[in-house]
Amino acid sequence: MSSFKFSRRRFLASASLASASLAALQLPVRAQELPPSRTPGAEVPPGQIEEALAALDGIVQELKERSGVPGLAVGVVHKGETVYAKGFGARGGEDSQTVDPDTVFQLASLSKPVGATVVARQVARGVVTWDSRMRDLLPWFSLSDPAITELLTIGDLYSHRSGLPDHAGDDLEDLGLDRQSVLERLRLLPLKPFRTSYAYTNFGLTAAAEAVSRASGAEWSDLSEEALYSPLGMSRSSSRFDDYMARDNRVVPHAKSGDGFKALYQRQPDAQSPAGGVSSSVNDMIKWMKMVLADGGGLIPPRALQPALSPQSVSSRPQTADERAGFYGYGFNVGTDPSGRVVLSHSGAFLLGAATCFSLIPSLDIGIVVLSNAAPVGAVEAISASFNDMVQTGRITRDWYAGYSSRFAAFFVPEGFTSGQPFPVAAAPAPAPSYCTGRYGHPYFGTAEVRQDRDGLVLYAGPAPLKLPLQHWDGAMWVFDLSNENAPSGTRSAATFSGEGAQAETLEIELFVLNGPARFKRF
Repeated sequence: MSSFKFSRRRFLASASLASASLAALQLPVRAQELPPSRTPGAEVPPGQIEEALAALDGIVQELKERSGVPGLAVGVVHKGETVYAKGFGARGGEDSQTVDPDTVFQLASLSKPVGATVVARQVARGVVTWDSRMRDLLPWFSLSDPAITELLTIGDLYSHRSGLPDHAGDDLEDLGLDRQSVLERLRLLPLKPFRTSYAYTNFGLTAAAEAVSRASGAEWSDLSEEALYSPLGMSRSSSRFDDYMARDNRVVPHAKSGDGFKALYQRQPDAQSPAGGVSSSVNDMIKWMKMVLADGGGLIPPRALQPALSPQSVSSRPQTADERAGFYGYGFNVGTDPSGRVVLSHSGAFLLGAATCFSLIPSLDIGIVVLSNAAPVGAVEAISASFNDMVQTGRITRDWYAGYSSRFAAFFVPEGFTSGQPFPVAAAPAPAPSYCTGRYGHPYFGTAEVRQDRDGLVLYAGPAPLKLPLQHWDGAMWVFDLSNENAPSGTRSAATFSGEGAQAETLEIELFVLNGPARFKRF
C-alpha cells in the first residue's frame, strides 16, 4: 500500500506554477478572483455582446420565416438596462395589427418561474418557507400515501419531486373540472418514489401555490398582483384570464394547422393559473428579468430567492458519459451551457396556441425573453439559443431550429390506436343502443353518461359537460374524436362497452388513462 505525504514545499511550488499559468492565460482580474465553482469555461471579449444584439433582428426574422409563426416579441436585458425590445409580425384577429413590446401574450409555463418569485416574496415576508408542510397550510390536500402527505412541502411540489405522475390532473382540467376539484382528486393517483423521482406537474405546483395564497389570506391572482406585478410596475401582467381577454393590445392564439397556423381556439388556464395562467408583455417581463438578475433587486432578499434558482431535483439524467445533466429548482430550470456558465431558463407552451421562453446568464448579467402567439414548434427556443451562442461564442454553433422542431413535432402526433385508420369494412354488428346508454362512474374522472339522440350515441363527460358523438367501429366498440390542449388534432379514442346482461356493466375509454384505459362502472 502506497502512502501520501503532504509536502508544504511541494504545495508552494505547485502554487507558483499555477500562478505563472494564470498569468500566461492573461485572464481578466475578475475571473482570477472568482472561486473555481464560478469560473467560466470561456471569457466573452469586449464587443461580443453588442455584436449579438446587432444580429438579433436577423435571427428573429429568419426563424419567424422558417417556422411560420405569425407573431413574436423579444426582449433583452443587460447590466440592469433594457437593450432590446421589439415586436414582429401580427397579433392576429380581425384587425391583424402588429405586435409591439407592450402586446400581451399568454405565458403558459413561464408562469411557473414568475409564480416562484411570488412565493419567494412570501418567504421573505415570513408567511411561509420553501420547507413549509402542505398539511399545515392546506389540510384537505393529500396524496395517495399518508406518509408522503405528512412530509410533503411547498418545495417538493415546486421542484416536481412529489412522486405525482407526469402532468397529473391535466386530463381533469380538459374535462372542465375547477382547480379545487382537480387538486382533491390527485390523492387517487399512484406515486413514484418521493424526492428521488422527477415528473413535471402543473397541478402539483398549483397545489403549492394555493397553499401559499391561503396562508397569505388572498387569492393567488390578487397575491401575484400585490407581491410582484405592482411593485415591479408590471402593469400589463395578470394571473387572471379575464384580464388577458380585456386587453386591447393582446395576441390571438394560433394552433398548428397543416403546414401553418390558424386561430382556432382560446385556452382558458385559470384552473392552473400559478403553473400556466399568467399573461404579460415583453416590456413587463424585462422588468421581472432585471429583478431576478439583480438577486431580487431589493424586492426579494437573496436568501428567499436563491433556493428557487438552485438545483433541487434532477430533471434530465444523462444517458451517456458526456451528456450534461438537467436540474430543476423551484419553478426554474437550472443548467450549464457548453461555455461552463450557469443558465436559468424555462419554456412555456399551449398546443392551442402559445410558445414562450426565457433564458438568463447571471455571470454575464444578461437575459432574453421570447413570446409568440403560435403552438410550440421550437422557434422561440431557437431564437434564445442562437442569441446565447452569439453572446458567449461570437457565432451560432448549430441549426437550433432543426434541433428543437424535430423534438416538438412529437407533440402533434395524434393519439389513439385507431387514429388515422379506416373504419373496418367487415365490422361485427353493434349491440342495441339500450345496451350502451346510461350513467357510468369512475373515482378519478367522475361521471360519464351515454345517451341516444337522433344522430346516434353520444358520450357526455365532465361537469360542463363535453359532448362527444360516438361512431361505431366494431362490435361493442365505438370511437370518438377529441381535440384539446392534451389531444392533438386527429386524436381518436376507443370507447368499449362490456358485460353479459341486457346492459353493459362497464365502459372502457382508451384516452382517459389511469394505469391503462379508464374503466367506468355503470351506476
